[in-house]
Amino acid sequence: MDFESDGVRLHYEVHGAHDAEPVVLVHGFASDYPLNWVGTRWQETLTGSGFRVIGLDCRGHGRSEKPHDPSAYSIPIMARDVARLMDHLELESAALLGYSMGARIGLRVVIELPQRVKRAVLGGIGSGGAINNADAVADALLHGEPIEDPIARSFYTFASARASNDLTALAMCFRGLRTAESAELMEAIRTPLLIVLGDRDEIAGNGDELIEMIPTARLVTIAGRDHMGAVPAREFKRAAVEFLTAD
Repeated sequence: MDFESDGVRLHYEVHGAHDAEPVVLVHGFASDYPLNWVGTRWQETLTGSGFRVIGLDCRGHGRSEKPHDPSAYSIPIMARDVARLMDHLELESAALLGYSMGARIGLRVVIELPQRVKRAVLGGIGSGGAINNADAVADALLHGEPIEDPIARSFYTFASARASNDLTALAMCFRGLRTAESAELMEAIRTPLLIVLGDRDEIAGNGDELIEMIPTARLVTIAGRDHMGAVPAREFKRAAVEFLTAD
């Protein structure tokens, strides 16, 4: 199914009972809804736990349109895509689950539109991290090998492995992700947040620093997992479901 957000066609999926509690899922960079949330059995876990799952393919990704205009991408713009999807589905509010890029987008939704998010699970996000290498990652996506920066190389390898990915669109998107949230905005958050990180995650940045800035956040660390390996972890799913179903 598709809808339009500020002139860009975006794809989404809905799974689970129509009258179940809605949760919006926002995937990571160079991924899409099926890769991030279906193959890793998140969709199965959440629908089985009584949720109606709403999965977005972010602009520049999956089956959504992929503009090459850098002005089409920023965290605030992509956060408004989430809000417009909720408007399209006539949802006043929902829970939110985001990973990596999707967590940064979800955090912005919480900051700008706190009334739309009941509670949020944000995985693979910390203070700083790979976003500080935005130019190197974008250059790698645009120009390819050889790539000296190891973080840029890892992003290029992941993104280029999927024939459906548009590397130019992804480069423009990654540059847009550099938007940083101010300490004042973080301190003003009142929405309950669960931050989840693998203890070997070298992409996300510092989780402890992040939760120190957000009064309503708590951190769960998944032992033995890196940035990609944390996504399918049973400990992540268990913590998320417990948090999302808490009174």
